[in-house]
Amino acid sequence: MSKTERAPGGRFSIAFDWKILLPVLSLGLMLALHRLLPVYPGYRPKQLPYFTGFSWLLLAIFVVSALLSLFWERLGRILAYKAPFFAVGFLALNVYNLLTLKFAVIPSLYFPAPERIIGVFLTDWFFLLRCLVYSMRLLLGGFVLGALTGVLTGTVIGWSPRFNYWVMPFIRVVGPIPSTAWIPIALVVFFRPASASIFLIALGVWFPTTVLTSSGIMNVRKTYFEVSSTLGAGTLRNILTIALPAAAPSVFTGLFNGTSACFLTLMAAEMIGCKFGIGWYINWQRETLAYANVYAALIIIALTFSFLIGLQFKIRNRVLSWQKGTIRW
Repeated sequence: MSKTERAPGGRFSIAFDWKILLPVLSLGLMLALHRLLPVYPGYRPKQLPYFTGFSWLLLAIFVVSALLSLFWERLGRILAYKAPFFAVGFLALNVYNLLTLKFAVIPSLYFPAPERIIGVFLTDWFFLLRCLVYSMRLLLGGFVLGALTGVLTGTVIGWSPRFNYWVMPFIRVVGPIPSTAWIPIALVVFFRPASASIFLIALGVWFPTTVLTSSGIMNVRKTYFEVSSTLGAGTLRNILTIALPAAAPSVFTGLFNGTSACFLTLMAAEMIGCKFGIGWYINWQRETLAYANVYAALIIIALTFSFLIGLQFKIRNRVLSWQKGTIRW
């Protein structure tokens, strides 16, 4: 790791972890091969300058970060830990660039060169942003509705044996059915495709949240409720102060699973019913054989999903600080 140490004679010497330079070397190799090797003669369309600029930008970022790590110990630890992963990732990007742009080993129609994908972000960014905003409105609306309904249903099922008797068989039959299977019925029941999409997303979040919330509450020790009731606590107080906090790890696990399900449902719903959004954009570009746009949209979905899951775990670690580190993202 990079740190400052006191050397003999009162001077300071800097210890540098050379693993930090692995991404720089990988990027340097990628740039050298990209500049030296000619483009495959039959490659169409002609070469664009985006990949070269993108590579130089990444190289500058990692060089500056390596220099800052000399004086920022925490940054040095992070870079030293992540450096091998970034280096291998850039190496894989380099191989893909060679297979597509330089040697045309794989068909360019379905596997466009990296520069074409980067070009989509630069030329079509505003429309992609509008599609992302539209998808996020559906996603967040369905997620909040499904999460609240799932926590409420799971709490009642886990707390009340009578409610569990009547409702749990229904959940066992209906819940495992993929929410995408309800698309034809949802499009008939709801007049607007957006409303149908929100319902389907909520349904996908509701089932895992309900099951795991009820399981968490049922596994709480009964002695806790007995002691609390002896001290004068009522049913609502027992649920809010004992049952739900104790079941919180299970609730967050259900929400995590629900997030994965709601992304899958969102993509399917937009491809079939909606006239806007990231899923609709992917289907539209696929029909026109614009696979560079398809890959760009897939990258946006991956980054958005990773951000939302990471944010969810940040909240989880803050709420459940006593359990922090048992499950990481």
